[in-house]
Amino acid sequence: MLNLYLSLIKFSHTVFALPFALIGFYLAYFKYQPTDLVTKFILVILAMVFARSSAMAFNRYVDREIDAKNPRTKEREIPSGKISKRAAIWFILLSMISFICTTFFINKLCFYLSPIALLVILGYSFTKRFTWLCHYVLGLGLALAPIGAYLTISGEFGFITIFLGICVFFWVGGFDIIYALQDASFDASIQLKSIPAHFGIAKAIMISRISHILASIFLFIGTTFMNQQYPSTGWLSWVAFGLFSLLLLRQHLLVNERNLSKINQAFFTTNGIASIVLGSFIILDLFV
Repeated sequence: MLNLYLSLIKFSHTVFALPFALIGFYLAYFKYQPTDLVTKFILVILAMVFARSSAMAFNRYVDREIDAKNPRTKEREIPSGKISKRAAIWFILLSMISFICTTFFINKLCFYLSPIALLVILGYSFTKRFTWLCHYVLGLGLALAPIGAYLTISGEFGFITIFLGICVFFWVGGFDIIYALQDASFDASIQLKSIPAHFGIAKAIMISRISHILASIFLFIGTTFMNQQYPSTGWLSWVAFGLFSLLLLRQHLLVNERNLSKINQAFFTTNGIASIVLGSFIILDLFV
């Protein structure tokens, strides 16, 4: 049963946002030096897990009828009946409540902002019905990770994490467009909105490439400011920036208009490695 719910929320995809959240967390730690580091760290991880679980399960619930029609997704947990609609609703509600309760123990600002965060990450599930900008709404949801994690310690916004958040916004929007390429024909046939369905595969790939160029630019800006504000950081952060940008380039070498067979490799493997590498090197740079 546990495996079913982990599959429902695609728990492995936590690897995309979690390293960025940890970057934001440790940037705040080295600036404010809190005494309750371990407690705050646990609360951040719990908040990430609960927020993502509620958002992903809600997306699966809202899209259950669409998924049932799509040959690629008809065996997902809810349309296939492996998890009942009632059980999914309870799981969503418990995840939402757990997220809000977790933020209560972090600080007042995080608690007050928690309903807004839920509105963004759950609201994404409806956007494919009325706008092809849906990919960037998903990006906005994940962009909250470094900003929110920084808030858990600082209680105030940090402009470095704002740049990291914008990087995540374009990065996620770009790779979600790549992922949506495989459903372009299906989405168009039932009038769902997506950039591949609206513009076609060739233009969608170009938009994805532009998005990832912008992601690298904002990561460059964020890294520059980080090196200025945190004297301990240096060449490791720039190695992280370089490797992250190269991995973005790699996924566009894997996927092109004539060959979409490596979408999953480009979407999950390459982006997962990119996020882990970036987070690991920057955090190591802060400690070293």
